[in-house]
Amino acid sequence: MKILVVESPAKAKTINKYLGKDYEVLASFGHIRDLPAKDGSVDPENDFKMIWTLDDRGGKRLNDIARAIKGADKLILATDPDREGEAISWHVLEALREKRVLKDLPVERVTFNAITKDSVLTALRNPRQIDQALVDAYLARRALDYLVGFNLSPVLWRKLPGARSAGRVQSVALRLVCDRELEIETFKSQEYWSLVATLATKDGGVFDARLVGADGKKITRLDIGKGEEAEAFKRDLELATFSVSNIEAKPAKRHPYPPFTTSTLQQEASRKLGLAPAQAMRVAQRLYEGVEIGGETVGLITYMRTDGVDIDPPAVQDIRRVIGKEYGDNYVPGVPRKYTVKAKNAQEAHEAIRPTDISRLPKQVAKYLEPEQARLYELIWTRTIASQMESAQLERTTADILAEVGPRRLDLRATGQVIKFDGFLTLYNESKDDEADEDEGRLPPMSKGDALTRRRIVSTQHFTEPPPRFSEASLVKRMEELGIGRPSTYAAVLQVLRDREYVRIDKKRLVPEDKGRLVIAFLESFFRRYVEYDFTADLEEQLDRVSNHEVDWKQVLRDFWRDFSAAIGETTDLRTTQVLDSLNELLGPHIFPDKGDGSNPRTCPTCGTGQLSLKLGKFGAFIGCSNYPECKFTRQLAATGANGEGEGTSENGGQPGVRVLGDDPESGQQVTIRDGRFGPFVQLGEGEKPKRSSLPKGRSPASIDLETALKLLALPREVAKHPVSGEPIFASIGRYGPYVQHGKTYANIGNEDDVLEIGGNRAIDLIVAKENGGGFRRGAADPGRPLGEDPESAKPIVVKAGRFGPYVTDGETNATLPKSITAEAVTLDEAIALLVARRAAGPSKKPSRGRKIAAKKAPAKKAAAKKTATKKAPVTATKTVAKKTATKSATKKPAAKKAAPKKVAVKKAATKKAV
Repeated sequence: MKILVVESPAKAKTINKYLGKDYEVLASFGHIRDLPAKDGSVDPENDFKMIWTLDDRGGKRLNDIARAIKGADKLILATDPDREGEAISWHVLEALREKRVLKDLPVERVTFNAITKDSVLTALRNPRQIDQALVDAYLARRALDYLVGFNLSPVLWRKLPGARSAGRVQSVALRLVCDRELEIETFKSQEYWSLVATLATKDGGVFDARLVGADGKKITRLDIGKGEEAEAFKRDLELATFSVSNIEAKPAKRHPYPPFTTSTLQQEASRKLGLAPAQAMRVAQRLYEGVEIGGETVGLITYMRTDGVDIDPPAVQDIRRVIGKEYGDNYVPGVPRKYTVKAKNAQEAHEAIRPTDISRLPKQVAKYLEPEQARLYELIWTRTIASQMESAQLERTTADILAEVGPRRLDLRATGQVIKFDGFLTLYNESKDDEADEDEGRLPPMSKGDALTRRRIVSTQHFTEPPPRFSEASLVKRMEELGIGRPSTYAAVLQVLRDREYVRIDKKRLVPEDKGRLVIAFLESFFRRYVEYDFTADLEEQLDRVSNHEVDWKQVLRDFWRDFSAAIGETTDLRTTQVLDSLNELLGPHIFPDKGDGSNPRTCPTCGTGQLSLKLGKFGAFIGCSNYPECKFTRQLAATGANGEGEGTSENGGQPGVRVLGDDPESGQQVTIRDGRFGPFVQLGEGEKPKRSSLPKGRSPASIDLETALKLLALPREVAKHPVSGEPIFASIGRYGPYVQHGKTYANIGNEDDVLEIGGNRAIDLIVAKENGGGFRRGAADPGRPLGEDPESAKPIVVKAGRFGPYVTDGETNATLPKSITAEAVTLDEAIALLVARRAAGPSKKPSRGRKIAAKKAPAKKAAAKKTATKKAPVTATKTVAKKTATKSATKKPAAKKAAPKKVAVKKAATKKAV
């Protein structure tokens, strides 16, 4: 018997079918060991010794593997074909050695890029040993991330209230978002004008030509900056005669895009399918691990964590055959295409992401897949096919037009583009984030010297625009260009930024929150080197050199730690005033924007003499007046009021975290948004019990305006009538989030619905589903999001929204998601691992609600029994309880005092027992 270890149970189930009875395939469920989340797990003073521990889940998986290899012929480590997979195999091997169960058992390492029978059998015929250089690169990266996180985050906590964490790659990605926002805020718009003449040929063909020169001088886009200049050109053009001075047609080609890497897949899935990077990777993981098709589990795509663009030659030949069959031989290029990666630090260690069998057309497999899986598979299949198709053949035409008015000569130009042969464009065209489509229409036939007729002249005013905010796709692209992070980290980094509330998504764009901008401003002030793009990319390059056997991984750590520890030490005596001065300077354009009237943007709007500056309070950062406590003006960090002044209040006692949104038009009372003990909320007016409403999950305080606040304060709102009872159904926000209510039936509103926008049909569906489900009516029975089946029990596993947070369940066991995993990003493997750990922990010892009630209602025993119970009970009472008991005893007859020494003795015995 041979024991083969893979990472996921879904993969284990599929491979077990391929290999038969001579093999037993076990899953490690990812990493079995990790660095404990405490100080000292990486010890720089002891040559960076790393302490690894097994959690309950990892221990169980290790025990399963240890039992299986007793009497086995061979152990085969077949985890994923990347650094992380190599590290997991190393961890399994090291843990088994520590357990002393390997003895003389042969150990082999195999990798396969696709979960197909041929790929697995080929890998088993070509075993190797664990690549220690890849493991060393993993160890170095893990140690670096730990040293940065566990040394930099505490500095943030001490010096910057409200900050949650900093990370080696995470902070640099956040800086990209913040720097772009600063560009937008400081951008100075410039006016310019364009002049376009609509002209007609002698045959009636109409086209547009743009003014590009005058009197022998070129006119660029921004050269005409005033309306008066544009009007002068327009008058001349309306009097001019037009003719073709030159016409040129040039052939051109557009070549197909390379097949997908991790980065480009995430980008295109975001643009074309609207999937966040984490979602795209979750769906791709399922396609890779295997889907049931016709009674057989097959992996549909190759490994989805790669920065390589190469494709296996036999697969290329299969692709060319499918192109000829589906699209015709003229779409097959004479020679197969080869691609190289342009991204910095690309390793090209694996194939590009492609279908394992290109003959499986999307329409054929769609019926076996969930909608998201079908869409992503089609995207991967299409991109793969297009990458080996013939280039598109174009014709680009440029017509130069001469406009003559008296002695003056004005130059205009018209361009057109015609597709002569569509080639790969018949199937695929890559989407763009911020670029307009370059394709233009066809120009009508014309020749040099032809006279043209003027139809109309249009002058248009324009203003330059700031660069757009990053989308998730464009941020991933930029990180890849700079060499920041690795393909497998992009999705996790973006998720951490959102979970830490450092950024939010608004109209599919990343907007930095004030909390995130404060963190970056602090890091730029006191740890600038460690958030520089070049430094981070150079460090990634050093890690790549480790994996190539070029440098020692501990030397990389020594070089890093020498300077980083010194930078940490320099912050020990850092005063709050120094922090505030630096933040005021760096964030000035954001928190004190120019009003445009020449006045000082830092002048307090309430007292008129004080200067506004950044302050730090227990709720985080806020803006306050230098004349405090005489002037109690405060406002939130971002200036959002008219003319950039920002709204504040001088009546809130100097309390930070209060922003005035405006007045309620009905009551005239002031509407504010505030930071509360349990999160932000909106409030109407003041007084003893003002009307309040929590913010829906996912809504940041910065996104709430007066209109939204009034809608929240108007909750609950009636959204429909019940189809049977005719009674109203209300939508509102409660202690556990948004819900809809009909009588005593409550149903939670999920993340896909907005409590302010949910319609009647959707509300009725939720209520009827809840009523049909029966059970406890106080909360809603969330049907959950299916993740797949447990390969061992075949039970369906879903993720649900629970009273105490999201959890996963197989119908029998429930496991709460840790804070590091969101309900949207959790994978089937992670869910199975959590459920295994929960079952291993055994039933909860907390008494059930029923047992508590029964105990409460039980009749009291006799005094003697009560005394016995008191003696047997362990001493866990607080000093307050003991004090009450002593006081009660003191009020009794003097005879009771004699019992005191006995009580002391009981207490001492119980204390000794407890210890």
